[in-house]
Amino acid sequence: MKEYLNPEIVGRIAGIGFKARQPVEGSIAGLHRSPLHGLSPEFADYRSYTPGDDLKNLDWKAYARSDRFYIKRFEEESNLRAVFIVDSSKSMAYGEPTFSKFDCAASIAVSMSAVLLKQRDAVGLAILNDRVQQDLRTGSTPSHLAKFQEVLQQIELQGETDIGPAVSQVADQIHRRGVVVVLSDLLTPLDPFYEALGKLQHAGHEIIVGHILHRDEVEMPFKDSVIFKDIEGEEEIFAEPWAFHKAYQAAMEEFIQETRQRCQYCGIDYLQIMTDDNLGGVLSSYLHNRQFAGAKTHRGRMSSLGSQSGDDNKTESVTANSPAPDQ
Repeated sequence: MKEYLNPEIVGRIAGIGFKARQPVEGSIAGLHRSPLHGLSPEFADYRSYTPGDDLKNLDWKAYARSDRFYIKRFEEESNLRAVFIVDSSKSMAYGEPTFSKFDCAASIAVSMSAVLLKQRDAVGLAILNDRVQQDLRTGSTPSHLAKFQEVLQQIELQGETDIGPAVSQVADQIHRRGVVVVLSDLLTPLDPFYEALGKLQHAGHEIIVGHILHRDEVEMPFKDSVIFKDIEGEEEIFAEPWAFHKAYQAAMEEFIQETRQRCQYCGIDYLQIMTDDNLGGVLSSYLHNRQFAGAKTHRGRMSSLGSQSGDDNKTESVTANSPAPDQ
């Protein structure tokens, strides 16, 4: 049974930690801003004084300027709820026997969860292809990590990649605002997937898309005649890779670039990850950079490629398609 808790990855990212960029809703004290107003040191805004309010929160300087009583409100610190959505379709099985795309995604999910649990945050897990295969409710106890990894170890990769409807189903089950991390090769019908991301955004979640790819899929390194087999079906094609090598690389690069641009346009973090990357280095670099980055520019909520939903997409249109061939 494969071990997805990688001490090297955890060691690289534990010192950096993970902090939500936008307010989240939690039930215990933590590291993240909450939309609920409490008495933490970070000032939020003012409200008018009403009889019964604690006088220690009166702003006497504001009273001196306006001759009116105002109460200072502060942002309450909260724990984060993070849900990891892992693609378990058959295409995620591609890669080396000891480390497939799914293994890469599982290692990221477990390692990041270990860091979040150490911060007293809560983590949940949804494993899906064209439907939700496993759904582990959020938990924040140390023992929850063992269950988290156990579910990933026992999953069987099967079915076609059509994660949009399943992501939408997961979105309906998340009732508190938090962070959703999607780990997939994105070789899926994009319209329903983008619609599902839009639903998550509408609910106020912060979204991170981890685009997991094998280097073969990007570079097409094959030189001799090859039989390409549809990993999710029965179709086989005999082809000469040299005949379409440049066209394939150009199409794949366009797919990746347009997906990245579409996520960035909608204020969603996009992280491309190759299965042979040093995952500790990739994740530590990402977490370090997000600590110093400003608020994400949100120029429109994610929606299907064909829709032009008024204010959400009135300034520009970004399209994406998935030209990856059968493997």
